[in-house]
Amino acid sequence: MNKAKRHEIFSRLQKDNPQPTTELNYSTPFELLIAVILSAQATDKGVNKATEKLFPVANTPEAIYALGEDGLKKYIKTIGLFNSKAKNIIKTCKILIEEHNSQVPEEQKQLEALPGVGRKTANVVRNTAFGYPTMAVDTHIFRVSNRTRIAPGKTVLEVEKKLLKFVPKEYLQDAHHWLILLGRYTCVARKPRCGSCLIEDLCEYKDKTE
Repeated sequence: MNKAKRHEIFSRLQKDNPQPTTELNYSTPFELLIAVILSAQATDKGVNKATEKLFPVANTPEAIYALGEDGLKKYIKTIGLFNSKAKNIIKTCKILIEEHNSQVPEEQKQLEALPGVGRKTANVVRNTAFGYPTMAVDTHIFRVSNRTRIAPGKTVLEVEKKLLKFVPKEYLQDAHHWLILLGRYTCVARKPRCGSCLIEDLCEYKDKTE
C-alpha cells in the first residue's frame, strides 16, 4: 500500500469521526487504567457495567486498595478472569500508592511494571489519558492492519512498529481509535461488512464481501 492511499484512508476516517475516543467510561487516568486492565478478554460494555458501580464507591488507588481482593471481586465478578484481575489491580494500587504518590505514571516502562499492565494497556493509557501518539494494537487493529494491508505484520509488535512508521503523523494521535472502531463494527472477523465500509475502494483485501 502506498503513502497516498494511507493518507486518504485516515483522511476519510477523520472526516467521519473527527474526535474518536475509547468506548470505556472514565474520568481520570486512574479510572482509565483500571478499566483497561479489566477490559482484557472482555467487552467494553461489560467493563462499563462493572465500573459504573465500582467507581462511585472507589475510584482512587487508596479506595480500591482498601476494598481488598474480595471486596473488589464483588464489583467485577461479571467480567472474565476477574480473580486474577482483582489480584493484579490490588497489587497495582499498592505500587501506585507507595512508588508514584498515587498517580498513574506516564512513562511506558513504569506503566508496564504494574501488575496486569502489558504493552497494549500501557499504550492505551499513554494515548488516551496523556495524549501520546502511541499505537495500542489489539485483535481488531491487528486484523484490520493485515486485512487492509495498511500495516501487515505477523506479530502484534511488528504491526505496531509499522503503523507508527506508516500512519501519517497528523493522524497518529487518533489512529488507533479509528482502527479499533473500524474492526469492531465494520471490518469484523468472520464476515467483514465491505459494502458499508467508507474505505472499501482503498482497502487491498482480496476477498471483499458484498
